[in-house]
Amino acid sequence: MAHSLANVILHPVFSTKKRERTITDVIRRRLHAYMAEIGRDMDCQVYRVGGIADHVHLAVGFSRTLAIADFVKKIKHTSSSWMKEQGREYCEFSWQAGYGVFSISISHLEKLVAYIENQEEHHRTFSFQDEYRLLLRKNGIFVEETYLWD
Repeated sequence: MAHSLANVILHPVFSTKKRERTITDVIRRRLHAYMAEIGRDMDCQVYRVGGIADHVHLAVGFSRTLAIADFVKKIKHTSSSWMKEQGREYCEFSWQAGYGVFSISISHLEKLVAYIENQEEHHRTFSFQDEYRLLLRKNGIFVEETYLWD
């Protein structure tokens, strides 16, 4: 085969450090737009970025030449630095050390995008920790809870 082709869609999820509610309504849309721009700069198709005050979800069509860890490291580092430049109220902003990334098929992309768009409503009754535990279980990832949170 002469061409290297891929269609890998991933769902990265990560929280603010200690799940602090530091992504305010004032900055949230701008942060999500900036994170999408970072992803596009890495040759990824960013379908959606969303979340609430303490975490973020992305729907990303991954570049075939990019490692997942490199993507997450760059998007977290760059967006954290950007947040700190947005005002004194964000000078302590930081993402958690870890992250989760889950693969989806193209047939589930529309559902994932809707899920990300609906985060505010979803989290009126469901905490980030409960959501994350469910994502892990649904994806066959079983981890000792004491190592899950930072």
